[in-house]
Amino acid sequence: MNSKTKILTIAAITVTASFFTVGMVTAQTKLTSQSKVTINGIGAVKAGMNLPEAAAAANARLYVSASPSDSCYYLEAEGDIKGISFMVTKDEAKSRQKYITSDVIARVDIDDPRVTTVSGAKIGDTEARIKSLYPGQIKVTPHNYVQNGHYLTLIPKDKADQNYRVVFETDGQRVTRYRSGKLPEVEFVEGCS
Repeated sequence: MNSKTKILTIAAITVTASFFTVGMVTAQTKLTSQSKVTINGIGAVKAGMNLPEAAAAANARLYVSASPSDSCYYLEAEGDIKGISFMVTKDEAKSRQKYITSDVIARVDIDDPRVTTVSGAKIGDTEARIKSLYPGQIKVTPHNYVQNGHYLTLIPKDKADQNYRVVFETDGQRVTRYRSGKLPEVEFVEGCS
């Protein structure tokens, strides 16, 4: 093999590997039911992102899933992602800036039992399991609408995360749904109502 052929072969392999790597990174950032919920969002979608940022992070088109209220509205991702919705509110500081999108992600609501937190918490888990996954960080309060139900609120230890929460709703025994995001929106019991 002459040196020109070797250089072309190495260049072709490098270009192929680069495309493969970029494809893998893109595939990993796409929002799916395998994306993990964190204290401030899911996957690459985080509370505080404006809508173009959130759509790019989700690698999906986002659409309004319910009638907007005066204070907020919900978005869902297009495609086969079900049971994941995003509460959107106005960022008053951004709304005063010209050409800045003031609608931002405030929280993510999870109704899909396949979606887990980074620690593995999910719909169907017992209250005891949630408490064991987050020892000393769960505040238990009565559910407003489910008799014997509870809100198990994860209060983070890290000072950088003090404005965020994960709220697990239970029927008194098992998690029925949960949400994560920023205060105060993550604690709105009735969502945008």
